[in-house]
Amino acid sequence: MSNTSLENSTSTSLRPESDSLGGRNVPADAYWGISTLRALENFPVSGRPVGSFRSLVWAFGAIKYAAARANASHALLKPEIAAVIQEAAAEVMAGKLDEEFVVDRIQGGAGTSTNMNANEVIANRALELLGHPKGSYAVVNPIDHVNRSQSTNDTYPTAVKLALHRELEALCEEHRMLSDAFHTKAGEFAGILKVGRTQLQDAVPMTLGQEFGAFAETLREDLARLQELQPHLRESNLGATAIGTGITTVPGYRQAVLAELSAVTGLQLASAADLVEATSDTGVFILVSGVLKRAAVKLSKICNDLRLLSSGPQAGLNEISLPAVQAGSSIMPGKVNPVIPEMVNQVAFRVVGADATVTMAVEAGQLQLNAFEPVMADALLESIQWLADACRLLRTKCVSGIEANITVLERRMHETISVVTGLAPLLGYRPAAELAKKALATNTSVAQLVLDQQLLTSEQLVEALSEAALTGIHTGSLPARRA
Repeated sequence: MSNTSLENSTSTSLRPESDSLGGRNVPADAYWGISTLRALENFPVSGRPVGSFRSLVWAFGAIKYAAARANASHALLKPEIAAVIQEAAAEVMAGKLDEEFVVDRIQGGAGTSTNMNANEVIANRALELLGHPKGSYAVVNPIDHVNRSQSTNDTYPTAVKLALHRELEALCEEHRMLSDAFHTKAGEFAGILKVGRTQLQDAVPMTLGQEFGAFAETLREDLARLQELQPHLRESNLGATAIGTGITTVPGYRQAVLAELSAVTGLQLASAADLVEATSDTGVFILVSGVLKRAAVKLSKICNDLRLLSSGPQAGLNEISLPAVQAGSSIMPGKVNPVIPEMVNQVAFRVVGADATVTMAVEAGQLQLNAFEPVMADALLESIQWLADACRLLRTKCVSGIEANITVLERRMHETISVVTGLAPLLGYRPAAELAKKALATNTSVAQLVLDQQLLTSEQLVEALSEAALTGIHTGSLPARRA
């Protein structure tokens, strides 16, 4: 929105504000002010406001709340000013002012626009609570009061870490429930024999339960990796201010503000050992990004398998049936597609692309600050949210309703030559290979050829081709679910 269009379209409901660049008119009812106005004009990029990241707004509210308490405890703010800032910040945390966080998620300035958006919203809401008009900054000032003892360079990365920590909790829960859903299916399919495949070629027998149990375990492994990220996100450079030297703070403030922030968030936060290093380094974000990429890629692989296993229904593998959630074609009647796994695949592609974005942004940091944390935050928070949604939809709209096509699987097990591997220890590799070739050439089962050629007794054959011998498990057994 241009200056002219903003001021002319609402000329009867504006308030004047000023900053070091001069004066401007701001919508009179807006809780944000001149700094936010300039950001709106400078960064009309994605069309997605910071307020669409609930966790990031919550985190900024928590930081401003904690800073007000810490400043008051060091007599840097009057008690009544600190109290009303806390009240306004608490409303920000609760989501009551999300629509006032209007700056674009992609912005120059290392997050200054987002920090100032928060400062102005909290200052103007505090003024309103005190009975003063918005913009009465002599009473409560966005910088001198709300931003006291702070810089964008310590508040923004701390807010991003807190937001990531919160979103990871949701993703971990969805990951766990998806793993549990696969584990439940593994139990249902425990006694169903099928042909395992390597390089898309028939390999050796297994159970459908083993296949789905492996999916469950894959997700459990990634859940553990995701959970390992959270301690890294609880390390903060809050109190470092501009470059890590703590300029504009007083002795004891850093410890006080972290204690207050820990209390208000319920997290045990720790101060970085070297604040200069912590202010310039964004390694934690590339760590998070790498683990998200790993989880996304492995989830996508599972979805590839689900699409292959359900391919058909006549000319494909057709070993399982996925729930039909929508008609699959505008031209082919009756066609149904694996749309939920396809959606998850696309989410994974997006997460992999986001990882490239974060990688380049982390690399581009210079000297005492990385200016590109906004695009890191955008990429990471969106990736986590999309992955959580993808896990939920895959569980509720696909995995929970998967059915085994038992007739198809039984027919294939009767026809397959893959069981010959189980006979190799008794017959030898070469004779077993010749047996497989003959079975294919004559369209005769391996078991029948063994009996016809009197290579084994019927008792030996039954034992060698039992489910336990072929799959390594006893009928109905399944690895215990990991906690």
